[in-house]
Amino acid sequence: MKVFRYFVAILLMVFTIGQIEAKSLEEDRYVLVLDPGHGGKDHGTPGKPMKEKEVVLDVAKRLRKLVEEACGDSVKVIMTRETDVFIPLSERASIANKADADFFMSIHVNSIDRKTKGREKVHGASVYTVGLHKSDANLSVAMRENAVIELEEDFSETYQGFDPNSSESYIIFELNQNRHMARSIEMATLAQHELTGYAGRADKGVRQAGFLVLWATKMPSVLVELDFMCNPAAERFLGSDEGRQKCAQALFNAFSEYRTRHPKNPKKS
Repeated sequence: MKVFRYFVAILLMVFTIGQIEAKSLEEDRYVLVLDPGHGGKDHGTPGKPMKEKEVVLDVAKRLRKLVEEACGDSVKVIMTRETDVFIPLSERASIANKADADFFMSIHVNSIDRKTKGREKVHGASVYTVGLHKSDANLSVAMRENAVIELEEDFSETYQGFDPNSSESYIIFELNQNRHMARSIEMATLAQHELTGYAGRADKGVRQAGFLVLWATKMPSVLVELDFMCNPAAERFLGSDEGRQKCAQALFNAFSEYRTRHPKNPKKS
């Protein structure tokens, strides 16, 4: 009987140690949240014949695969959506916050108004961090991406009266400073360098604008605009297997370098 009790005690001790080690491993894992923009009833920027929501989901899945193959269990990748479904902006940020993520990356494709002259010639990638609008162009992009909240029920209540089409509403971003700004800008710079260098996109620069999905997150974050869907050549590139893989690889290269510099988010250190 004593031998049996001793054996049970040993098993319990081994089980407890295993649980502690598993919990420690889970806490030590780097958490990356990938946010393919739009989805479901929100098609995003329309192309001929592609839709933004399809392009960004495919690029995000390719990026996830690259991260998982290279990093194994040391990085946990969470997708805000894995299928063609509509996810409110507030929920996308909430997914990252609840996961206590180390980094949040939202992936999009750019465009400009159909009435704009020369819209089929504009091209290039840009990476944004949350912040003050440095130009009317930056504000225009933020307004376009934020306008998706109008597809949500009771969006005015959810976003406390925020109007995505009113420049006055963007004063909110002047009152909320992002303590992760330095690292967000660092990652944005790395991603921009890779998108222009490795993926061969024209350089539209690192920018700041008031994106709701970035403002609501509690970790370093960026919003990537891979290129312009309204440009036929850029659309062909983003529609090709090679183009999408290059974009995914470029973002992976940037993430890999960023993670080497910053293994963990400061709040977890």
